[in-house]
Amino acid sequence: MGETALETIADQSWLQPIADPLSTAVRQAYEAAGETGQQIKNAVHGVWLGHPLHPALTDVPLGAWTTALVFDTAEVATSDRAYGRAADIAVGVGVAGAVGAAVTGLTDWSETDGRAKRLGLVHGLLNLSATALYVTSLAMRRKGERHLGRIYGAAGFAVASAAAYLGGGLVYRERIGVTHADEGGPKEFTRALEASDLPDNARRLGDADGTPVMVARQHGTMCALAEHCSHLGGPLSEGTLKDGSIVCPWHGSEFALRDGSVINGPATHPQPCFDVRERAGAVEVRVR
Repeated sequence: MGETALETIADQSWLQPIADPLSTAVRQAYEAAGETGQQIKNAVHGVWLGHPLHPALTDVPLGAWTTALVFDTAEVATSDRAYGRAADIAVGVGVAGAVGAAVTGLTDWSETDGRAKRLGLVHGLLNLSATALYVTSLAMRRKGERHLGRIYGAAGFAVASAAAYLGGGLVYRERIGVTHADEGGPKEFTRALEASDLPDNARRLGDADGTPVMVARQHGTMCALAEHCSHLGGPLSEGTLKDGSIVCPWHGSEFALRDGSVINGPATHPQPCFDVRERAGAVEVRVR
């Protein structure tokens, strides 16, 4: 039943006209801030962390709201107001954490396409609804209407749980937030392409015994990275070669040629790197 629900949501083409302008607006907001916007965007994506920041922040509201549910239940069972105060604090912490989770999630989502974008839109709307329910719950608690506050909180928890399920589908079915780069490759130097096919200041697609490799020659030095971008699998051999880096043609992730490290997101995972040499008229590579 769960998989059917995911498929049903993903197939709702009417969501696309809503998702596309919103994701464009998010990207343009960062772009309008120039270099500072790019730095903020990298931080929000989690480039500094080495994996997406959003999943780490979602633990805050989900954990806090689960704690609130436990304390609310304990207050009802024991009539001990101390449990109620603890629940109120937990609800507030969850609402604060939800803001950070929303910002990072919206930024990551803006760099998705197709099915993942549609699922992500519903995931985000559900989380927004859950947060609104918890804000209302907190307001009711502060007005002294604790029973109504607990009802809103329980509804928020149910909606947040549904959103979390969709989030799991985005990771485990759509592979959002996990590396898409080709792993492995030859452990011994293996021919990838003819040296004459790789002039200076150029990049080419090579094949090292079945492993696709992006090989670049720049300033007389050769570098090689896995062909498919770790973000969503874009072809790096079709990307833009900059001084010391390659930019993915799909979503603009930028990787250092020397070691595959991420210079600019949305990618957060480094790109697998290869040792490379020229021998007998051929460019050869091996896994570093």
